[in-house]
Amino acid sequence: MIRLSGIRKTYGKVTALDGLELDVREGEFFCLLGPSGAGKTTTLKTVAGLENPDAGTVTLDGRDMRGVEPYDRGVAMCFESYALYPHKSAYDNLASPLRSPRHRLPADRARQRIGEIAELLGISALLDRPVGRLSNGQRQRVALGRVLVRPARAFLLDEPLSHLDAKLRQQMRAELKAIGAVQRTTTLYVTHDSVEALALGDRIGVIRDGRIVQTGTREEIWYRPYDTEVARAFGRPRINLLPGTVTPDSGFRTADGKVELPILSAAAPGTDVLIGVRPRDLTLGEGPGHRLTGTVYVTEVLGRSVEVTVRLGEQHVSLVAPRGEVTALRPDDPVRLSVRPENLLLFEADRPERPGRRIDHE
Repeated sequence: MIRLSGIRKTYGKVTALDGLELDVREGEFFCLLGPSGAGKTTTLKTVAGLENPDAGTVTLDGRDMRGVEPYDRGVAMCFESYALYPHKSAYDNLASPLRSPRHRLPADRARQRIGEIAELLGISALLDRPVGRLSNGQRQRVALGRVLVRPARAFLLDEPLSHLDAKLRQQMRAELKAIGAVQRTTTLYVTHDSVEALALGDRIGVIRDGRIVQTGTREEIWYRPYDTEVARAFGRPRINLLPGTVTPDSGFRTADGKVELPILSAAAPGTDVLIGVRPRDLTLGEGPGHRLTGTVYVTEVLGRSVEVTVRLGEQHVSLVAPRGEVTALRPDDPVRLSVRPENLLLFEADRPERPGRRIDHE
């Protein structure tokens, strides 16, 4: 188990971690999601012992890591920058952890283990090549293999798939999740890709400005985002956010009155709010739920589906529909939409100093 309590880390005038609180359960595959500069890599380095926090504590399996050297922590870290030996072969890079006094294996057992990991990562044919002659994607797989080849109490993975092509990245997502399940090794995985976080994480932590904003399962993050910024981070196309006010009958209305939705709001009448609805929760045509009327603004083909942007008065919303249902739609065509009230999310209106927080329904 990994626990970070009140972690603060500064670099001069820059605050990288600001009272960060994080718990990763034993055997869990935990994804830490955030934009560049949010503090993701600093969090990993703090767990690994490569950075000492200015305040707070790091515990692994209940043991305080204060003063414990990185090599005594029992964690294995994969760096986004690879951190390989460029003059050595891919095989020797994979073998380096197994030649150390702490993890030394007999030559035949080490060879077998390296072969297993190389096959898993699709680099068996590259083992004899110097790392300096490999592509960025191949180097990243070697760097990941060097972490996975040795036993560890926890894996710390810093965007290990960011340089892979889309097909291999999708394949590796499945393989990584399988590794965690089979070996039951606690994994703290850093990414800026929300699709990756949703695909891999048993739980997800959203980090922003050196603090954990929200932690939860993929369902909790998706259906009950903490604020509008978390809601925008998940889902392609992005969530639709419509500004308006709470009506006296606890409903919602946009400023031009073109969109009215039934909601049970905990906010007082007249409060400025945002209604959130994900594109896949909007139905084109006469479906169940509340109906809206608008006109087609633009359509974009996405393979077997089509993203349709609809003008609702002064607002625009996007939805995704099967391609066969919308082939005849043209700009300015009138359309009807429907949405179930239970799929609506209500937020405070965004402010310059912070995103709008979710307002729970009564």
